[in-house]
Amino acid sequence: MKNMTKQILIVLLLITSALFSYAQTNGKVLETRKVKSAILNRDVRYTVYLPADYETSERNYPVVYLLHGYGDDNSGWLQFGEINRYADKAIAEGTIPPMIIVMPNGDSSFYINSYDGKEKYEDFFIKEFMPAVEKTYRIKAERKFRGIAGLSMGGYGTLIYALKYPELFAACAPLSAAVFDDDALLNMPEKSWDVTFGPLYGRDLKGKDRLNETWYKNSPLKIVESKSLDELKKVRYWIDCGDDDFLTKGNCLLHIALSEKKVPHEYRVRDGAHSWTYWRTGITDALKFIGDSFHQY
Repeated sequence: MKNMTKQILIVLLLITSALFSYAQTNGKVLETRKVKSAILNRDVRYTVYLPADYETSERNYPVVYLLHGYGDDNSGWLQFGEINRYADKAIAEGTIPPMIIVMPNGDSSFYINSYDGKEKYEDFFIKEFMPAVEKTYRIKAERKFRGIAGLSMGGYGTLIYALKYPELFAACAPLSAAVFDDDALLNMPEKSWDVTFGPLYGRDLKGKDRLNETWYKNSPLKIVESKSLDELKKVRYWIDCGDDDFLTKGNCLLHIALSEKKVPHEYRVRDGAHSWTYWRTGITDALKFIGDSFHQY
């Protein structure tokens, strides 16, 4: 009887030790949090990943804003991208530094202000969302400790914010970014335009009317073309798009545009398409690139 009791105690101790070890190496996810927006006149949901030692330390952490794609919401990177699992592993192995990852709900806004002023998501993100989040959590609210990444629509938003606000971000990592040149817009079927881009750049537009002021102000290719080398060099760029992705052309053109202006950047073309398999296998390298930007050399 005594031997059995002893064995049970040993098993319980082993289980407790394993659970404690698991808790020490796994971060915490707050799946649904909200920021009240006066600009958008509504609450905006977001998900946040906190590193494993967040609740046991008193330190402040660098932050990465991670943007979802078209048709997803703030839970996309968690539910389909398993970002908590990849971040836990990368932090435990020392591949990336402990960081806070914030995932806002961007609906289908493409993270910009619409042409008619009815949806000012960009203003909300810069003026309300980032300040609110960085006051809520122990975040190092400085450019050198702030990065941004995202996929597809979120990759587009990543580029827009990094290019427009280089004073806010040390590095960016757009994955399969929704980058289009003028020809793509001119030749886009009316249905695709009206559903996806009409609410952003102007409804019922055809031909050259689509190439309006709102488009040019929010085209990554045009922004790169118009900005000086000194402005563009303020942010480190990691660009990753699959060889079978329908957005390959736009990303190639972005790589060429940056190369022609001699802007340092990393450009990756891996085997894959526009899929979660591609983004899951690329997010660790993207976060490592951003994490390296937080180091002092």
